[in-house]
Amino acid sequence: MGAAPSKPVQHVKIESTDEKQNKLAPLSASRAPVSADGSLSLKNVTDWEAAASASPKTQLARAILSHSDISSALVRREAQIADVHVFNTELDFKTGPITNQRSSGRCWLFATTNVLRYEIMKKLGLKEFQLSQSYLFFWDKLNKANYYLELSIQEADRPLDDRLIGHLAGDLISDGGQWDMVVNLLENYGTVPQTIYPESTHSSLSGPLNKLLKTKLREHALVLRDLSSSLRTSGQLSERDILATLRTKKEELLSEVYSVMSATLGVPPQPNAKFVWDYYDKDGKAGRWEGTPKQFYAAFSNKSYPAVDSFSLINDPRNAYSKLYTVDKLGNVWGGRPVLYVNTEIENLKNAVVKTIKAGQPVFFGCDVGQFSERISGIMDTNLFEYENAFDISLSLSKADRLRTNESAMTHAMVISGVHLDPQTGKPLRYKVENSWGEASGDKGFFVMSDRWFDEFVYQVVVPKALAPKDLVKVFEGGEKVVLPPWDPMGSLA
Repeated sequence: MGAAPSKPVQHVKIESTDEKQNKLAPLSASRAPVSADGSLSLKNVTDWEAAASASPKTQLARAILSHSDISSALVRREAQIADVHVFNTELDFKTGPITNQRSSGRCWLFATTNVLRYEIMKKLGLKEFQLSQSYLFFWDKLNKANYYLELSIQEADRPLDDRLIGHLAGDLISDGGQWDMVVNLLENYGTVPQTIYPESTHSSLSGPLNKLLKTKLREHALVLRDLSSSLRTSGQLSERDILATLRTKKEELLSEVYSVMSATLGVPPQPNAKFVWDYYDKDGKAGRWEGTPKQFYAAFSNKSYPAVDSFSLINDPRNAYSKLYTVDKLGNVWGGRPVLYVNTEIENLKNAVVKTIKAGQPVFFGCDVGQFSERISGIMDTNLFEYENAFDISLSLSKADRLRTNESAMTHAMVISGVHLDPQTGKPLRYKVENSWGEASGDKGFFVMSDRWFDEFVYQVVVPKALAPKDLVKVFEGGEKVVLPPWDPMGSLA
């Protein structure tokens, strides 16, 4: 475990000579295309239909699937039987309730708070408890607004049609985030119980708020660009004074963002302001805690495996393993901890999960949840659907190919709280996943993930340094980073 080559292993299908000749034969033949100019020809359509009409499989598929949802009609019974919600290695303490991010993209904050509450509930003997996801959401979004305007100042000389400027102005204050970004929030703002800063309409339904904030921030960016141009054209100020003037204007503009956010989300506790939290433990005994959000985080953070000492292992077969990666212009807290990934083989991610679960710790992970998964049953399995048999096609993209072609990316963060190990080999067969979509999804909110699905669609696991392979910790602490462009798939926010 932990020994990694400098280049990712390429898995190549070995073909026979006949197979290669069959593939090459059409290329060497003199048959001309039906459409010489490349347009869609009705002659092609006629030929395709003749072939489809002669296929009993296609006719059966047409009879069934023209009035059925393929994601329901083509579910494999074998997968439903194999992916049972039973696990022989689980965390010894059960948390609750199952959380629900509702109509928002805050999965990373729910996954984080679901990990953090484990220690709090154990210490205080609580039956149910939630940290305030909205508290972290507020400070994240305000910081992202500042981050975007700082980038607008930094890149003010680039033309508006520059690819970077267009990218930054896209989803500029996304609900999503990454592990290092939440560490920034925890270290700067701490945490509070949900009862201290509860959900609001627009924390659970973030779309309308995001739309308004994006409109204002794009306007603010133009104001700063115009001011930057006029200040530099005048030639009267030094670069230092220009930056100070722009930041003064930025702070004036951000006051509008704060006004909108505090009205829609509520005024959050200040990180150094005291609050009082009254609660019942599992036996019905009343308890009381008093302090600041930063003190609350410090008091109840995991002393053996603190969040600040955890880091991301990723599996990105496009890029060299045993190297540290970051994504340019990606972050939330300006001047804060950058987003960092150590790229390694998928087996190292699995081993880290098993070791962390055995150590009694839940695991934050990032994946592409929309691929080969079913929300009601809570099954994530590459063998879940009969697409290939039903349509007589082959789905042959590799994990690297899916990243290269924008077919897949890290879209969702959840928590692994158990694993089912093969009694003979000790290898994982399936994983217990705590989601944040409410109890109506999966098995009362829990999903089951097959090991093969882990191979193909898990991109990240967060592991404490104390439980990670030493050679990979050394890579992380070495600090020598490969910088990926801002639009790289590893820059997607779960």
